[in-house]
Amino acid sequence: MTLNPFRRFMTPRAQSINLIKLEQEHPIHEVDPCYLSFSIDISLIIGGQWWEGSKSSSRGLGTNRVPPLELNHPKLSQYVEHLKPAYLRIGGSEADTIHYFCCQQLPQDKEPELSEAIWNRLLGFIKQHDLKFMFTFKYGAFERNQHGKWNGADSAALLQYTLDRGVNIDVCELGNELNAYWAFHGLTAQPRAKQLVLDYQRFINQVRLISPNSRIAGPGSAFWPYLGETIKYLSNITPRFLEQLEGQLDIVDWHYYPFQSQRSPVRTRTARIKKLLDQRSLLDFEAFSNQLDTYRQKYQPQAELWTGESGSAQCGGQPKLSDRFASCFWWADQLGRGAKLGQKVMIRQSLIGGDYGLIQRESLKPNPDFWVSWLWKRLMGQQVYQVSCQNPDLIVYCHGGHKQDRMTLLIINMTGRVHRLRFQSFGSPKKRYEITADSLTSKKVLINGVNPRFRKGKVRLKDFPKLPKLDLVAPYSINFWTFADLENEKEVIFGEDIF
Repeated sequence: MTLNPFRRFMTPRAQSINLIKLEQEHPIHEVDPCYLSFSIDISLIIGGQWWEGSKSSSRGLGTNRVPPLELNHPKLSQYVEHLKPAYLRIGGSEADTIHYFCCQQLPQDKEPELSEAIWNRLLGFIKQHDLKFMFTFKYGAFERNQHGKWNGADSAALLQYTLDRGVNIDVCELGNELNAYWAFHGLTAQPRAKQLVLDYQRFINQVRLISPNSRIAGPGSAFWPYLGETIKYLSNITPRFLEQLEGQLDIVDWHYYPFQSQRSPVRTRTARIKKLLDQRSLLDFEAFSNQLDTYRQKYQPQAELWTGESGSAQCGGQPKLSDRFASCFWWADQLGRGAKLGQKVMIRQSLIGGDYGLIQRESLKPNPDFWVSWLWKRLMGQQVYQVSCQNPDLIVYCHGGHKQDRMTLLIINMTGRVHRLRFQSFGSPKKRYEITADSLTSKKVLINGVNPRFRKGKVRLKDFPKLPKLDLVAPYSINFWTFADLENEKEVIFGEDIF
């Protein structure tokens, strides 16, 4: 006899049926094929200051030094292959203090170095996995009177060196979170918008001349929960930067973390399990995204809107929370919400390392939200559809599916209640994949009731058993439900008569 995991949920409270409706048959947006992308922090690439074991932060960095990441490790390659296609962004706080091997000037004391050997290993990694490459070039002027006089000789040399080795830097950006220099490098380091425009214009001209196939992103501003860009007149530089910049950007990007870890010196929403499960914690992302898109449309209408960096909690993630099942919900929501808002690419901080990594740095085991990413890659296509749900407890998003004439619904239940569903205008229900866990603080998740495992370096959708033939969404679950033949049926119910 097969165990029915939903038996304990069959209560009178579960009998009300919630309608999920496809509002229109045509998509409202289309995301990039590399929509779900990821970063590796420059600190891990070169062996800099990092987060694991750190109890505090120092100018935006962890307090522990780590060895350079072993990019050729077969397990790391295995994970990357399962998350393709994707952009790999190399950035982070140390991107602005680093010394390039090709720079003619001698490194300053305690200035971390990007060596030729490490850069070549990185280029090999990118070519091996056929990744698109986004790189944060050093801004590197840390006194306000120096801004507006950016010297890009070392950036030009690194860009040319990379092209000579057959690798195109697909997206170039200057500086990491330029509006947050006051936090990372001191108040006197914070550039004003007018000065930053002069430097960025030089950067645009340089990239267009040396690498015309590269796209340019900016300004990569950091937004805090509740506050946005935080300090008015000092760091709220994004609208003035976009307005005053004469050159054209290809991408307007921003950085956002919905929570802060206890390491963070600035905490507007500390990562707590109650906050992670509160839908109100997810709304700032939408408000700031819409605000930024208004600026983009007004000042840089030719550019795409990207989230250039995002993780569960600033400053490395929250220990014993960002690497647990409870942290899957914000990520599933932000993927769906970002696509619905018209963002083209969502870059996760980080692929590996920190409590917020998709992969644990030392053990090379996947964290729970790796599996959210894996299912997204398998089931959510590029076309984004408008859907509605009668029940505000359920968060729903819809994309074209992984196959032609398929659609996939992402259904997020952040409550301890079971919900019964009815669907309108989606077509015939097919397979369902449900992510749950034994507890909200579990390090492991279940997909359709079993632990996902790699076998000979592979994991496949068909490895997971079919769910019982019910129309229920389990408590605290993330669900991917697929449909086919959109025009054949207008209203269907998951149940015994459908399968």
